Amino acid sequence: MSDVEAILQDAFAMGDEGRWLEMAQLLGEALQDDPDEPYLLCWAGVAERELGNDGASYELFKRCIAQNPLDAHLLAIAGSGLAAYGDPDAEIALRAAALSQPDLATARIQYGAYLARAGLFEEAFEHLAAGLALTPEDPVAHGEMGVALALKGDLAAAAEAMENALDIAPEDSWTRLLLGLIYLELDRPEDGAQTLADAARERADDAEAQILAALACAAAGWGESAEEALARAEYSAEGTDAELLSETGDRIASGPDEARSLLMDQVAPSALHDRLTQPL
Repeated sequence: MSDVEAILQDAFAMGDEGRWLEMAQLLGEALQDDPDEPYLLCWAGVAERELGNDGASYELFKRCIAQNPLDAHLLAIAGSGLAAYGDPDAEIALRAAALSQPDLATARIQYGAYLARAGLFEEAFEHLAAGLALTPEDPVAHGEMGVALALKGDLAAAAEAMENALDIAPEDSWTRLLLGLIYLELDRPEDGAQTLADAARERADDAEAQILAALACAAAGWGESAEEALARAEYSAEGTDAELLSETGDRIASGPDEARSLLMDQVAPSALHDRLTQPL
């Protein structure tokens, strides 16, 4: 086993246990001795992304792709990392991954997801369907299919795909939030309110999720749940529009109709669009 393989094995074990800081430190030290090793760069980028260090993550993925790796799995991971930051090199890397190893589910799914967010739906669905066929129990495959369908405007099919994703990975609060917003658009207000309330409790630091849940619960007449979500929004309000937070409180106090108006006319459509365009 090479030194790089041994380091990666230790790093993967740390990642499996959620020890992202230790993983980032291990790979960072290894990169001091081998700064152009694409595997070290890629997985260091993953660790930094999990730690929320977006700038460091982006630079590591960029450096990885600059080494012109041939490994389709590496290209898919680093390419999807670049896509999260809107880097045009992402398309080149993801296309190379999908075309060079078409039986690699990750490559097909990530390229399909990229194409869907670019509005190229016919080709996107081809790759997403292939990825889903290769890994039918992968929640990411179902979730990305749901996102693509929602972006195309087929919300009923999108909801079904996201329900499938959550059946496999019930801890996926990001997909749960998207599903709640889609339920609202499908005129299923109680399903939307319950799903958003569940997602908001799971995403306690996501102030927008709290606002969405508060308004949806208030619109459904669930006053206690609305107040709970509003309190969490106020607690996690850093970076949140203070005017929107104040208006949310006023609308909830004014009754279900006022809460529903703010939710459906302004807040929910914008949140759905913004979150659909962000990688899962």
